[in-house]
Amino acid sequence: MHSSLFPVVMVLLVAVLAVTGCRRLHVPPMLGYLVVGFLAGPGVMHLVPEGPETEFLGEIGIVFMMFSIGLEFSLAKLKAMRHLVFGLGLAQVLLTMLLVGSGIALLSGSVLSGFAIAAALTMSSTAIVSKLLSERLELPQPHGQLAMGVLLFQDIAVVPLLILLPAFAANSSSLWQDLGLALVKVVLVLSLLLVFGQKLMRRWFHLVARQRSGELFMINVLLVTLGVALITQLAGLSLALGAFVAGMLISETEYRFQVEEDIKPFRDILLGFFFVTVGMRLDVSVLFSESGSILLVLFLLLPLKLAVVWALARLFGQRSKDALKAALALAQGGEFGFVLLSLAGNLHLFGPALEQAAIAGILISMLAAPFLIQNAERIAKRLVKQDWTMQSLDLHQILVQSMLKNEHVIVCGYGRSGQYLARLLQSEDIPFFALDLDPERVREAGEAGDAVVFGDAGKREVLMAAGVMRAKAVVITFADTHASERIIDVVRQLRRDLPVIVRTIDDTDMAQLRAAGADEVVSEVMEGSLMLASHALMVLGVPLNRVLRRIRTVREQRYDLFKGFFRGASDEVDGIDDEQLERLLSVQLLPGASAIGMHVGSLPLPTLGVQIKAVRRGSTRYTELGRDFELAEDDVLVLLGKPAPLTQAESLLLQGE
Repeated sequence: MHSSLFPVVMVLLVAVLAVTGCRRLHVPPMLGYLVVGFLAGPGVMHLVPEGPETEFLGEIGIVFMMFSIGLEFSLAKLKAMRHLVFGLGLAQVLLTMLLVGSGIALLSGSVLSGFAIAAALTMSSTAIVSKLLSERLELPQPHGQLAMGVLLFQDIAVVPLLILLPAFAANSSSLWQDLGLALVKVVLVLSLLLVFGQKLMRRWFHLVARQRSGELFMINVLLVTLGVALITQLAGLSLALGAFVAGMLISETEYRFQVEEDIKPFRDILLGFFFVTVGMRLDVSVLFSESGSILLVLFLLLPLKLAVVWALARLFGQRSKDALKAALALAQGGEFGFVLLSLAGNLHLFGPALEQAAIAGILISMLAAPFLIQNAERIAKRLVKQDWTMQSLDLHQILVQSMLKNEHVIVCGYGRSGQYLARLLQSEDIPFFALDLDPERVREAGEAGDAVVFGDAGKREVLMAAGVMRAKAVVITFADTHASERIIDVVRQLRRDLPVIVRTIDDTDMAQLRAAGADEVVSEVMEGSLMLASHALMVLGVPLNRVLRRIRTVREQRYDLFKGFFRGASDEVDGIDDEQLERLLSVQLLPGASAIGMHVGSLPLPTLGVQIKAVRRGSTRYTELGRDFELAEDDVLVLLGKPAPLTQAESLLLQGE
């Protein structure tokens, strides 16, 4: 038992330490998994065996990741992106292969070696790019759409490349027949899935959902994800492409959000394992013995590939900033590069030394990818200081549309919350002017006559063009604390007196946003609870004027009545740092407790950041507690605070330490 469990426990230990360190250093956790793979793999500790089974588990992680990305798309959106997928994507693959292949062929003297290496280096990491852009909420943005369009074509391009490599190596006379057959298979399989699968998927999920079994629904999600991926694999396509199609089909049904929640645990764990398998490929000895070849591979990957994507994106009419951010996201090598290198190595298209150098170069570029994507905005601002033509057009459009606005409300973000707010403002004849970064939403709302334009509300010149000096208020309608702070900072630089109202999910960042300069912070959870309570009170017969007075009091006290909650085993807080949420904790003073006989005012709880909200003594509940209130045996104290201070407070009350 010791020998079988020891490697597993060690891998988990290293994983926890590495990912914790990454989160503390504010770097992407996937770097931690890569480090785990390097340490636990055959290069260092030999804890995880390298083999097809290990790689298959990692590949399943990519399947679930691509399935999640597919849920964000729809057939209409994919159709709208066809010029990116089959235009920009095709151009990127062909031009990158031409430049890289020519360079390698000149240096090695072998055209086949150049073609094989170029095919591998052309690919980017779908797993890294899609995960990071998804986490940063950048998939819907122009550079996110650019990156995903190119990645989708790269996944498709793997199929003919896998056919071309052995055909070239064997001088096959049936090359064109093989390629033609592959093309027919691609078109046939994708057409069947997208046309007939769309009709079948909704009916199938209706059938399963009617059984009202969570377990059955989860099994069905796994069946659909892996089943469609298997169909595409049997047709010679990649598992990842099939999973993407499966997610896209389900995105057309009303079960999309439930499926997304159910799949998340499998996706995150298995995708982490994929990055572990990637880290296992790094061989330290190669870094020294083939350093010159590795530097060449890195040059062909990062600067050259970046330049190709940027130039092509500009040629396709994209703005310089969006083109550069997409290029930074796609500059690294990818997981399919390893597949192509392995096949080419088995066909003896190049020597083992060059293969190892290419693998090491791709791995190092993948290690650099999170930093490039994380800092893409900062890099783009430095390198693309003035894209005057496009920026002046945007600002001119904003100026023209806002010129006649006066005493208006600037709405930052025109999603559902922004649009609902705009309708209410219109009903009261209050002028508004909205800024949004989703070009499709801006186009559709603009065609409908809404006062919305494309613009980043976090930029000084954009707010000036939107008439911030004439505005009556600014409302930030999206729940992104970092972006909200940036907008507030710019507004406060321009006008100290302008009211700023901010939306947030719950009370986690309310104090932080007020400290940044927000006049009002509206919490979705708090307001939802307030509305629920007000309707319940009216149904119970409480007079309307008393209900309205109670609501006003709660708001004036900054939702103090609603602060804290008793956490249960079924609670799940998605996308929020659970340690930053205030909770309620009941502590009973059992016989011998240190706090018995002490006065509330003498307890050092405020220094820990903990409040006593109430004391229950028998059947009586005391909420108004003076400093002289004496605690007695069997009292139940209701404490309010964050998890760690609450633990300290409980220990202090019961044990005096």
